[in-house]
Amino acid sequence: MTTSLSAESFDKITGRLRLAMAGFSKRYPGETGRRQPVHTVYGGAHLFKSDTAVRLGQLAVRSFDTFAPDAASFAAALDLPENMADTIYERVGEKLSREAVEDFRIDFEDGYGTRPDAEEDGHVVVAAGEVAKGMADGTLSPFIGIRIKTFSDELMSRSIRTLDLFLTTLIAKTGGVLPDNFVVTLPKIVTPEQVRALVSIFDELEPKLRLAPGTLKMEMMIETTQSIIAADGEVGMPKMLEAAQGRCTAAHFGTYDYTASCSITAAYQDMLHPACDFARHMMQVSFGGTGVWLSDGATNIMPVAPNRGDNLTAEQIAENNAVVHRAWKLHYEHCRHSLANAFYQGWDLHPGQLPTRYAAVFTFFLEGLDAASERLRNFVEKAAQATLVGDVFDDAATGQGLLNYFLRAINCGAITEAEATERTSITLDELRSGSFVKILKNRQG
Repeated sequence: MTTSLSAESFDKITGRLRLAMAGFSKRYPGETGRRQPVHTVYGGAHLFKSDTAVRLGQLAVRSFDTFAPDAASFAAALDLPENMADTIYERVGEKLSREAVEDFRIDFEDGYGTRPDAEEDGHVVVAAGEVAKGMADGTLSPFIGIRIKTFSDELMSRSIRTLDLFLTTLIAKTGGVLPDNFVVTLPKIVTPEQVRALVSIFDELEPKLRLAPGTLKMEMMIETTQSIIAADGEVGMPKMLEAAQGRCTAAHFGTYDYTASCSITAAYQDMLHPACDFARHMMQVSFGGTGVWLSDGATNIMPVAPNRGDNLTAEQIAENNAVVHRAWKLHYEHCRHSLANAFYQGWDLHPGQLPTRYAAVFTFFLEGLDAASERLRNFVEKAAQATLVGDVFDDAATGQGLLNYFLRAINCGAITEAEATERTSITLDELRSGSFVKILKNRQG
């Protein structure tokens, strides 16, 4: 057959394409395959102790036992599917007892407030010491970090000092070791230069603290209108991510600061406000394929019983149940809304929210388990009969998405590895590889 394109033109065109696609692959590497926590619990730095995660877990269990003494009452409060009620109840109880808090952020910002410098310095040193103690005792949550103050004109000096003092103290107490999955949260970003400044601080601190280059990681908070659309009219988040120079692991949406920045009055500042959906969709478009985790905001109605004491009347007990169940249902619905929109992580502000966090996550994955199992099994079996070109690779993203579904479900405790392998045709080694393409290559020899 005869073609018209010269070999020279072909090489030039394909060369440019390969260069462009290499740059694309570097910027959009896809999901990392690492475990993403399903939530982040925020708590004031002045209250943090080495066993805070353990104590919060105990409070969560107490709330669960008190206001959901059995599967039927829990299912009724949240309107859970009847055929899953017992399973969800059992797995929520097991998760709360084993690992109630997956991620904790020691907060020097809104949850801490503005204090005299000497007072904050003292709390910084104490908090760093408590983290070191928690590392030694094995009582920290699997993911942990600090939220510093914003880099505004008024607060940047205090924020930088807090970060420097915390890390310097912690490294001195641990002999040069950070906790696993440690991260620094930067709030209220309005310009990429704030992200760039944090990266510059990391660059200077690492050699002085004898940390390997790139050790310090950050997550950015999207809670201002300027972080969505910048002053030049361009979308701000890709520029912020570029300024992070590979150090950004996650982007967290700040519901209430963002709605306030949109001039929405307090009565209407809510997780389900359309303005929040717009911001979250912009986050998805900006960070999609980059490997940056997305986290939703918090429900600010706490499941706290109004009546306390050992000698409550039947009416007071009924009122307590009604108040807590109403707050639980709201939190559950917010979590489900986040999950349906592919935000697999969110904030929790109170230990009483942990039962409903896991109930929402587990229900979400269990409801889709049968369909996802059949799709992945059929997809792998069909793909294994083909070659690694053409339509198989065109659909590789779909296969990876299905595999990610199972990885997320396993990581959060909704299902076990054994259940995943039983329901699909993939082996345990294939599952743990985390790569759909690797599964295909192995099966096609």
